[in-house]
Order: sequence, then structure tokens, then C-alpha cells
Amino acid sequence: MTMIQFDKKTQTFHLSNETISYILGIEEGNTLAHLYFGKKITRYHGNFRYPRLDRSFSPNLPNASDRSFSLDTVLQEYSGFGAGDFRLPAHQLRQSDGTIVTNFQVKTHKIVAGKPRLEGLPATYTQAVEEAQTLIVVVEDRFRGLEIELSYTIFANYPVIARNARLINHGKEKVIIEKLASMAVDFPAEAFELIHLNGTWAKERMITREPLQTGIKVLDSKRGSSSHQQNPFVALAKPHTTEETGEVYGFCLVYSGSHETMIEKDPYDQLRLTMGINSFDFRWVLNPTEQFQTPEVVMSFSDKGLNELSHSYHELFNQQLVRGSFQKKERPVLINNWEATYFDFNEEKLLAIVDEAKEIGIELFVLDDGWFGKRESDNTSLGDWYENTGKVKMGLKNLSKEVHARGLQFGIWFEPEMISEDSELYRAHPDWALQIPGRGKSLGRSQYVLDFSREEVRAHIYQQMKAFFDEVPVDYVKWDMNRNMTEVYSEKLTAEEQGSTAHRYMLGLYEFMEKLTAEYPAILFESCSGGGGRFDAGMLYYMPQTWTSDNTDAIARLKIQYGTSLVYPVSSMGSHVSAIPNHQTSRNTSLEIRGNVAMSGVFGYELDLSTLSEKEKLQMKQQVAFYKKHRSLIQYGTFTRLLSPFEGNETAWMFISKDKKEALVFYYRVLVEASRPLECLKLQGLDEMKIYSMNADAMFGGDELMNIGFYIDPSLSGDYATQMFHLKEIEEQ
Repeated sequence: MTMIQFDKKTQTFHLSNETISYILGIEEGNTLAHLYFGKKITRYHGNFRYPRLDRSFSPNLPNASDRSFSLDTVLQEYSGFGAGDFRLPAHQLRQSDGTIVTNFQVKTHKIVAGKPRLEGLPATYTQAVEEAQTLIVVVEDRFRGLEIELSYTIFANYPVIARNARLINHGKEKVIIEKLASMAVDFPAEAFELIHLNGTWAKERMITREPLQTGIKVLDSKRGSSSHQQNPFVALAKPHTTEETGEVYGFCLVYSGSHETMIEKDPYDQLRLTMGINSFDFRWVLNPTEQFQTPEVVMSFSDKGLNELSHSYHELFNQQLVRGSFQKKERPVLINNWEATYFDFNEEKLLAIVDEAKEIGIELFVLDDGWFGKRESDNTSLGDWYENTGKVKMGLKNLSKEVHARGLQFGIWFEPEMISEDSELYRAHPDWALQIPGRGKSLGRSQYVLDFSREEVRAHIYQQMKAFFDEVPVDYVKWDMNRNMTEVYSEKLTAEEQGSTAHRYMLGLYEFMEKLTAEYPAILFESCSGGGGRFDAGMLYYMPQTWTSDNTDAIARLKIQYGTSLVYPVSSMGSHVSAIPNHQTSRNTSLEIRGNVAMSGVFGYELDLSTLSEKEKLQMKQQVAFYKKHRSLIQYGTFTRLLSPFEGNETAWMFISKDKKEALVFYYRVLVEASRPLECLKLQGLDEMKIYSMNADAMFGGDELMNIGFYIDPSLSGDYATQMFHLKEIEEQ
């Protein structure tokens, strides 16, 4: 299947599959221009040329006799600054003479089967060359001896374009990279609304939707991580786009460090979007013959609303981003001891929880923070990854054996990137913490950040973890990161190179995780950063699931999980039932709604099972049995949002099997209202020709459920109420 075509006559590239087209062309001055991204065009005839118009104060090309073409107005693919375009640049390259002026022109191109690997960076991939094709357009600045390889991969079965850029210095002098975006794209004049995911600790990925006005909008993280505050994903939607209808474009950066999305609406209502590593305080010295690779951006398009956009990302990430033995594998139901015991535990307490978990049907026990060094609180021992023998007297090896003997898997908590001042490691290597010599170090959670840009730091931590894994049988690791970067400085780098420290940290971390997950492929790794502070596509490449938020309150989780689902699959979302009053919000909610919310992710519990009533244990046993029965449907079915918690008092979503023979629908109401209107819930994504039973009782046609809907039980009473509906196709008799 040919997915990329180059028309020599019109000098245009057309990338297309069964659903989308992406078209770019070579304009005057060998300028790489953007022409179209959207619904599939069967054949592009080359006549959608940017109109020639003399715009005042928009400069023309050097030596141009025609005043009607300007880089300042034409729609481009990857523009610089200083040679006629005054809009946001995709790159800013400081040369030896102090200028950032460049003029990159198309030099050549090639079309390759499959998708080339990004060295040292996470990215989507193909398992067979026929699954994708890649266009690589080389643009050059002859005066400086610089080349940029712009890579565009189109997949056969997904409405996405994966993009990245690679800068190569063929010149004789070094260049300072101050910005090198992973992608840039220009849209012609039309109305868009911006959708993005912001928040803070315990309130991650809140959906914000706002109109775009003339000027510049910046969404970023300067924290050294993708962050709780701003996720590296945005969408551009037409104003009337809903979950079910309308056009929307998605942009997801596959990177876990400081990031930046910049959107500019120019005076002619044209829109430019750039995305990549944060350019704030970024400096990378690129010497002659060296090259710099940007992370990847996955662009997607839907003309059937936000749900369809999410479906594309979910399927792509499950199939062609997540790797290893846990790809597409059902994830175990776990019990984590953190909110049950915090630091106050011993083997008796832990095994009591394990025994209760076995009776309930839980499959994995996770020992959280407090098992190592002299850790009795959160102000000591990070970096000392050896057993705290005073805690579990039988030793963790024997504890793991005991857990396995009781029929459960054994998991453990690590925070490898951090160091406590009160630790043997800090006393031996105080310079291993990120710090500026002579300046005080900022504390966060009584800890510092290790300089993972340094090979000797990574090697030391790796050897400690390896020694532990080789001694203690471990099935699961919760990998935490409980503070952001400050005093970002590395003693191994020169003053000129300090602006590269944060990115070198990420490259070091990726190298570390690549090596560790390859050496221990049977361990299920879950990413965590104070909950959802590093929930991004970059981490999913190494760790197939993420602890969605430290906030385990069911009502708060409605918004958190709804927002997360905009781009990340359910199989990646860790979600637990915790005790009441909830430890983050002090809210009391029923076990039923806590279960229904937590079952809408990778299910688990985080409470002291030994303190529960027999009635509660029976209810949990039923929840676990139900989840196990429907686990594949929930984790890998098609997740569809129905009612938004950002728009009202009710939330609803559903999971649909790939063959549309089965579905689960979850409904939640936050507050009860006297004399309230009746709620009629309409479903999506079913087969309109199939007949379904609902909870093994009522019978509906798929078309009835989607077009007429059904009433939520009006007798559903009280605040924090929920209902669950199981749909199953009735086979013809």
C-alpha cells in the first residue's frame, strides 16, 4: 500500500490512508509549505496554492522581483525567524556571529517503508514495515552548513501523523540550539477552540476549553517533568465540536520533561502551533558533525468528535507505543499498603492485609514507601536502596515468598531519581544532587533530585536496584518521583552547556529505564510522580501504566479520569478504592461508587482490609470477581465518554467490545436534587442492528439505546449515587 506520493509537476507530497490526508508542498524559494491536514482526499490535483497578495510590512524573498510572496504570511511547515517571517519560529539557532537568522530551504527528500527508530527517545513504532511509511524532507541552510531532517510517519490503520526533527551540523562552527521544536504546523483562517489539560497535585488533567484570540498562547512546564500542572497534549477543535460530532485535531508530545506548546493567531486569523522541548533556558551546543534529535509529536484528526480522537490515541498507544510482555496483557488487581499503614508497618500488619486480600480475590500485594535504609518518615534514606531490617524482620525475600505462597504476586515501591540529605548516599556523594555550587538547594518533600545526566549516578542506582531484584522476587514496581527540578545545574557540564542539563537528565532517565525494563521484562512497572505528575506518552513507552493521581476520592476522580481519557488509554490508568473519610478530601462515599469509579481503570485497593466489616469484604469480593470477569473489556475495549463532569452534576462513560457484542455503562451523580428532572441516557458506539439485554433483564435494540436511550432509575437516591449497566448481545434463536 502506497501511503506517500510525491508529484514532481506540482511539487507536492500527499500522505494518506483510509481516513486522513496530510499535504505539503515546495513553494517559491524552496520553502516547505503546509497545504492541508484533515479528512482523506482521494487525489490531490495540486491547485490549492497559497494566494499571492502583497501584504504591507511583510518582507519578500531575497532578490525577489515579485512582492506578492512573503514568508510572513504563507502557511509553512517549519519556519525560522529573521528572514522575513515574524511569527513564532519552530527553531532558534544561535550562530557564532551572534545571530539567529537562518533560511532553510528544501534540499531533498526520501520515502522509506516503516518507521525509523528514534535513538535514545521513546516513540511510536511499527512491528512490520507495511504498517507505516515515512517521508523525510531535508531542508538546509547552505550559508551555515546546517540541515534539518523533518520526519513524517503515516500509519496504515490510524488517523495520525508522527513527526520529529533532527538537526545536523555540517558546518565548520558550533551552533547553540535555543529552540528546536518537534513539529510546527500552520492552519488557514478559521475559528478554533483550544482544549488542554491543566491542574495541580491531586487535581490533574482538568479539561479547559477556550476560544483562541489574536496573539500568542503558551502552555508549558518548566519543572523538569511533564507535570501535574500542564500535560503535553492539546487539541484544536471547531467551535461546535462535541464528543460525538465535529472536527478536532490532537497533538501529543512523546516526552516526559519540560515541554512547550505555543499557539499564535496572526492578524489574518491564520494559526501556527509549535510543540516540543521547552525553549525557556534551553541551550544545546551542537559542534560540527554532531546532530540533535527532537522528541516525537503524534498528530491526530477526527471529523467525528472528541471520542473518535481519543479512540485513535488509545488504540495507537496500546498497539504501537506500549511494549514488552505486558502489552495488551490484562493487568492484575492489586492492594497497596500506603493508605493502610503509611510508614508504620511490620510483617504482621502486612501479612494480615495479604491474608484478607487473598480471601477477596486480589492478585497483587504492593509494599509502598518505607522498606529501605532507615526510612521511618519522608525526610530520610532516599538513595539507600537496601532493606530496613528493623521493619520486616523476616526480610523482604522471605516476605515475598510468603506473599507468593498465599497466591498473590509481590510488588515494591522505588523512587530512584531522588536523594535525601539524611542518607548514606548523600554523605558519600553530596555533589550528585542537582545544585549550583555555593548556592543553597531548594527542598521538596525533604529531598533533592539526583543528577541523572551523569553516568556514574545512574550506574550506582542501577546496581542497587539490580542487587535488590536479583535477591527479592518482584512482580511489580511502583516508580515514584515526588518533586520537580530546581537549581538545575550539572558539575559535569561547562557553563555554556548548563542549559542542556534538564534534557540530558531525561536522556539519562530513558537510557536507565530502557536497560532496566529490558533486563527485567517480567516485572510490571507503573510510573508515578506524586500520582499523575508524569502521566505522558514518553513514560508509557517504558512503563505501561501510571498511577493516575494521589487523589483517590471517587468524586474527584470523575474529572481526573475523564480528562486523562482524552488522550491516554484506560489500560494505563491506575485507579484504587480507598478508605473513608477519604484521605485527600475527607469525603464519605459509598463503597459502590468508589468501586464503580476505580473499576473504570486498572483496578485496585488502597486501604486496611483487616479493619473492614464482613459486609464490606463481601462487597469487595463481588467487585473483584466482576472486574476480573470484565477486565479485558474495561482495559482494552473502546472507551466512550457520554456525560461530562466538567459540564454538569452527572458523569457517564462506557466500554464497548471490539465486536460490539458487549458493553458496560457506568453512571454517576454527584449531588441529589429535589424535584429533579429525569435523566435519559443515550449511548454511543453500539451496533444499531444488534439486540442487547440490559443487566440480563430488559431488551433493547442498539439503535434504540443510541437514539432513544433509557431513563436512569428515578428512585436512585442520595448524594454520590451510581448505577452500572451490562449490555450483552442476544443471539438469534
